Amino acid sequence: MLGTILVIALLLLLLGAWPAWPYSRSWGYIPSSALGLLLIVVVVLALLGHV
Repeated sequence: MLGTILVIALLLLLLGAWPAWPYSRSWGYIPSSALGLLLIVVVVLALLGHV
């Protein structure tokens, strides 16, 4: 249950960090890449049963 909530929250954060607006294009893909990496870690931990 907690793993599902974490995955959904991280997916929403990942979509929110996507550089779609002109002021955030200079940031590059660093915010969304960091959240994507965190999402992968949480998914792997959820699949292994640690979360």
